Order: sequence, then C-alpha cells, then structure tokens
Amino acid sequence: MKHLAHELIVSPGGKVKLADIDPADTHGATKARADLKLKKNCERLSVLQYLLYAEAKRALLVVLQGIDAGGKDGTIKHVMTGMNPQGVDVTAFKVPEGAEKRHDYLWRVHKAVPESGKIGIFNRSHYEDVLVVRVHGLAPKSVWSKRYDQINDFERMLAENDVRIIKFLLYISKDEQAKRFRERLDDKSKNWKFSQSDVKEREYWDQYIEAYQEMLRKCSTSDAPWYVIPANKKWFRNLAVSEIMLHTLESMDLKFPKPTADLKEITFE
Repeated sequence: MKHLAHELIVSPGGKVKLADIDPADTHGATKARADLKLKKNCERLSVLQYLLYAEAKRALLVVLQGIDAGGKDGTIKHVMTGMNPQGVDVTAFKVPEGAEKRHDYLWRVHKAVPESGKIGIFNRSHYEDVLVVRVHGLAPKSVWSKRYDQINDFERMLAENDVRIIKFLLYISKDEQAKRFRERLDDKSKNWKFSQSDVKEREYWDQYIEAYQEMLRKCSTSDAPWYVIPANKKWFRNLAVSEIMLHTLESMDLKFPKPTADLKEITFE
C-alpha cells in the first residue's frame, strides 16, 4: 500500500473534486491498528521534534483548515500530544481585529510563522482570506482572486528560508457535521463550542466546497503541498496527519549539531 503522504496529497496543478472523495474512507486501515500506530507515531514525532529543536536551523509549519466541526482542535490534541510545548507554537486565527485590520491580510500570519527549531500549528490560517472572505463577499472578486498567487509567493519565500510547510484540509461530510453539532448540544461540556452562526454557515456548504476546491487547485505546490484528509473517522484523521507529519520530518534528515566545545578536554574536579 502507498504511504498516506502519497495517497492524500493534492498534486500541484491537479484538479480536485471533493465529491469524488469519501470523507469516511480509511484507506484500508482499521481502528485497532490505527490506535497502535498513532501511539508509535507520536513517540517518534517527539524524538524528531527534539532533533528539530536541537538543530535550530529549520522550522515546520502545519496548516489545519476545515469546515466547522472538522476536527482541527482534536487533531492538535491527539497528534501533538507527545511534543514538548517549548518547541511548539499553536496559533488560532479568528476574525481580524484591531491592528490586524489595519495591515495587509498576511501581516498577522507572518508574525506567527515558527522560528528556527520550532513547529508551528495554524488552526485556520491565511486561507480564510480566500474562503470565508470569498463565500461571504467580504472583499470583491478582484481582490480575493489575486490572493492565490500572493499566498503562493509568500509560502515559497518561507520555504526558501528553511520553513517546511504542510497543509491539511480536514474533510467531513455535511451529515457528519450535523452529528457533531448535535453532540455539542447534548454534551454540557461542549455547549460552549456551539453558536447560532454554526447553523447559519451550513447554508453556504456548497459555496465553501467550491472555494476549497479552487484553493486546493491553485495553492498546492511543491513548496507547500495540500493534503485532503478524510476526517469523518476521527481515528483515521489522527493517523493520517501523524503519518504525513512523520514522513515530512523524516525527509528533512535532521541532525544533532556538533558540540561547541572539545568534550575530550572537559574534566570535573
């Protein structure tokens, strides 16, 4: 079987029709095996994160996008669970406010890019500016349509400055979203996560799907590839993201830096 990194990637310039992707697909994996593999993956990710931190020459940026209830928070909780918080920065992008509104849309994003040695996780991202902005007409087409090339240029610049980028679209079905919303209503500990706007946004489902498809087509590049993760099954979502993160970090061939002192000359009285 092909590695999930190869099965789920959106080839640069390739056309993606989300209707052709089953959001419940598990690519032959079973939950029991996936749970064991996720545990091993998280242990290995912890080791590789330590290597990245020690090397301190490169960074990894992980972008999580998805419709409401797609599982962005859950992915962060279950996949990044074994990592040292000192080496991971999570940024959740909300509606721009204050100084963010007085700058270009990439200003707040660039500020949150991880420094060398760290992993940065974006919970939503600069792609909101070709998603919600497009769907709700918050800017004219003449403005948001230019942002695909601007984003590609931005991500290429980051890649050329040693920031490795991987992007995940957590793809769930409309029925699965409704199920998760009902769970939030039934569970008092999750009531706070639900708002009336969640229901309102469902009216724009088809428009969001169209926007996602154009985002994938125009912005999956060799510098910053997109992966479409079938996310109806949370356990498979976690497995797939962990596998691709692991594959990416392994490919970076991380090395411990050489000691700054001659260790043979060090003695203790």
